[in-house]
Amino acid sequence: MRKVALKRFIALIVIAGCALSTGASTPFDQVRSSHQPSDTLILDRQGVELHRLRTDASVRRGRWVALGDMSAALRMAIVLSEDRRFYEHSGVDWQAVTAAAWANLWNSRTRGASTITMQLAGLLDDDLKHSHGGRSVAQKLGQTFSAQWLERSWRKDQILEAYLNLVPFRGELVGIDALSQTLFGKAPHGLDAREAAVAVALVRAPNAQPNQVAQRACVIQRQLLGKAAECEALDLFTSAALQRRDYAASNGMAPHLAQQLVRAPHGASIRTTLHAPLQRFAVQTLQQQLRELSGRHVEDGALVVLDNASGAVLAWVGSSGELSRAADVDGVTALRQPGSTLKPFLYAQAIAERRLTAASLLDDTGTQIPTASGLYIPQNYDHQFKGWVSVRTALGASLNVPAVRTLVMVSPDAFHKQLQRLGLPFKENGDYYGYSLALGSAEVSLLNLTNAYRALANGGRYGPTRTLPGPSMPLKSVLDPRAAFIVGDILSDRNARARTFGPDSVLATRFWSAVKTGTSKDMRDNWAVGWSQRYTVGVWVGNASGAPMWDVSGTTGAAPIWATVMRYLHTRTPSQSPKPPTGVVQTRVQFDPASDAKRTLPLEAARSEWFLAGTQQPLFAIHSEATSAFSTRARGQNGIKPLADGTAHITTPAPGTILALDPDIPPSRQRVSFQAEGSANLRWVLDGKALAKGHSASWLPWPGRHRVQITNARGQVLDEIRLEVRGAGVRSAGSEPTPRHHD
Repeated sequence: MRKVALKRFIALIVIAGCALSTGASTPFDQVRSSHQPSDTLILDRQGVELHRLRTDASVRRGRWVALGDMSAALRMAIVLSEDRRFYEHSGVDWQAVTAAAWANLWNSRTRGASTITMQLAGLLDDDLKHSHGGRSVAQKLGQTFSAQWLERSWRKDQILEAYLNLVPFRGELVGIDALSQTLFGKAPHGLDAREAAVAVALVRAPNAQPNQVAQRACVIQRQLLGKAAECEALDLFTSAALQRRDYAASNGMAPHLAQQLVRAPHGASIRTTLHAPLQRFAVQTLQQQLRELSGRHVEDGALVVLDNASGAVLAWVGSSGELSRAADVDGVTALRQPGSTLKPFLYAQAIAERRLTAASLLDDTGTQIPTASGLYIPQNYDHQFKGWVSVRTALGASLNVPAVRTLVMVSPDAFHKQLQRLGLPFKENGDYYGYSLALGSAEVSLLNLTNAYRALANGGRYGPTRTLPGPSMPLKSVLDPRAAFIVGDILSDRNARARTFGPDSVLATRFWSAVKTGTSKDMRDNWAVGWSQRYTVGVWVGNASGAPMWDVSGTTGAAPIWATVMRYLHTRTPSQSPKPPTGVVQTRVQFDPASDAKRTLPLEAARSEWFLAGTQQPLFAIHSEATSAFSTRARGQNGIKPLADGTAHITTPAPGTILALDPDIPPSRQRVSFQAEGSANLRWVLDGKALAKGHSASWLPWPGRHRVQITNARGQVLDEIRLEVRGAGVRSAGSEPTPRHHD
């Protein structure tokens, strides 16, 4: 029997010694560096905390806190409560072991013989951790050997520091930082004697009832302060502290960027390219503007600021936070319709391909474009037409019909490819979107759209954005730098946008800047994107649910936010206009209305205009050689010869056209225009009933299949087409919503 017992004892010694190969043999610096908080800190470029995000749901573990950053009351309380001879023993308190053994012999209670060092050994090694049935003899021996090893390789202050950072307190709370932040709402260095006593009391009984914790805390507090310690209100204080959860799972001002970054492992903290003061100002500005729009059914918004040179993201505001019912949706990366914000890229492409110049004249009148699915009939923002306008005015005033005419020249497929080169990925090809692509029917993210504008700021050179420090990615040329310069000059021209926005709108800044607004169908999305010499700023306003806003346009929704952030960025930083690149020239131009019998004044005031070298000319007129190729309105200029007398045919709509009524546009504003060419004295007949006289007619459509005819004065049918109208009928009075907008 003695031999068996001896063998068992030797085996236990061997098993206990094996424990040294794990936790106890790990250096202090390695334990500290491998500590993983349950939260990830998102820092700005200067190391300032932007956001704290919970990344481990199984435990609440705070930052590693140096012993010198813990209050003296806490350090003293833990030693007095858990290990009075901590600074005297070498890992095992043999005096306490003897007392505990003697007490067990007489069935009396004592504090226990486990020292802080022994408890730390159990925390460092999973094989030595305390279980519900208590530690086995082998575990206790292993803990003893490990504690003595720790004392030989670690300093006392390191042992105490590691213990307070690794010890579980209550529930999911592990470590003094998590406990202090959660129960007391402060850092460990601020704990007073009462708070320290409650914290240490939880070490011995983590799951005890509040009154039991308070009793234990009273004993500890008296050990700290003597008999003068007040314990009368400790019950109430302890109960309140144990119910508190001030340490929120996520807190800060960059929640959406934090979610983006923690998808890849970066460690306990992630330094970003953001600038904390700018991020804070951007959040406040966005929320303030949305509060002012609270009566217009708009609650969401997003904002991003880019550094033009490096592509670094300086501000990332994904939502309006507490103002939103969908605060988790990141408006910076969400896909939305961009409205008119795609127009600058369209005109830049047309200018680069020498199809247009900034002074070329485009016809802003009603038009119908036959497509495979029916007629496409673009409308302007204000449902009014301006007649003949220059490209500068068409882009600056954000006119829709000239943009669609321009897309007819460029083609949807070619424009789609250009947008892809600018970093705007689309789910479908250009033919899928058709001519509505000019007005932003495809979906883009605010981040990608703002970065595309950054390419304009960089002379047509594109590069990816970045949110982490590091070298900038090289830029590649994706757009003619001369065309990018001309478009930027137009978007910085307050006179060019005066037709729609007035001469002194919110878009005008005291420093050089270029900006474009956009509003998607039914006022569901509102944008303002633009750049200065150093920064590009993009703003989106709308509803994450997709619900339409009420009477919110580019200048009342997103533009005020854009302008305010731009002013902040340039409080002390100047912004100069860009230097013209090689290959552009400036020429004095005039606009001649002589060939238009209805006009006697110039179409637009004479001015100096920028051109690609070789495309400049001093005079632009409605029927001049420079514009005839771009007109789809002037007769004799579109390749159709006048018909002989006595004959005529319908030119618009095309036979078999299918028209779709838009239920969101008031019926009184939906018209189909009929056009014919040929002999005089034409009569229009619709479904056997007289409609109008002349070469054109306007018709208020209604659902169904229809037959359209033109006859001469004697009633002889000269031409006939059939068309179909699909869609809802006329709305009841008072039910018409706000019409669609593309500003």
